[in-house]
Amino acid sequence: MYIGGGDLKGRAVPSKYLPIRPTTGKAKQGLFNILQNHFLWEECDALDLFCGTGSLTYELASRGCKQVTAVDISNGCCNFVRKNIKHFNLQNVFAVKSDALSFLRSHTQPFDIILCDPPYDYPHYPIIPQLVFERNLLKENSWLVIEHSKRTSFAEHPNFIQQRTYGEVNFSFFGRKE
Repeated sequence: MYIGGGDLKGRAVPSKYLPIRPTTGKAKQGLFNILQNHFLWEECDALDLFCGTGSLTYELASRGCKQVTAVDISNGCCNFVRKNIKHFNLQNVFAVKSDALSFLRSHTQPFDIILCDPPYDYPHYPIIPQLVFERNLLKENSWLVIEHSKRTSFAEHPNFIQQRTYGEVNFSFFGRKE
């Protein structure tokens, strides 16, 4: 696994077997091409829910996000991310061991970008955007992006903006609507 952009572009992430499904390189590149046209990285506070190996976390930090919070319920994943935070000397990145829904229910500060990559068989997909918007966890002109399989659709959600597909990977984008 390599970091695809920013100050750490091309750097390899020390690998370790973790029982997760990382975002593919093609999908990650497509996602970050979209994000970089909408956000000024230096002004962004970002959240990576279900961070797994931290692949999206490192991309956000490498591009210069002001602060990145990586959340995962797995001790193994959180320890792996913490080790890489030290390895890459990322002083603006914080790993939090928590269930994603519990984190959303207890957190109060809004984010500019929330990236969410739950397991494809995650039974609580609809609760994620519901909590984000009920709890006002997005700043103005900010996005929630959820990665999912083609079996999941958010098109009927009132804050849904668009869906992008990269092979088997789908991203649904959400934002606050006036």
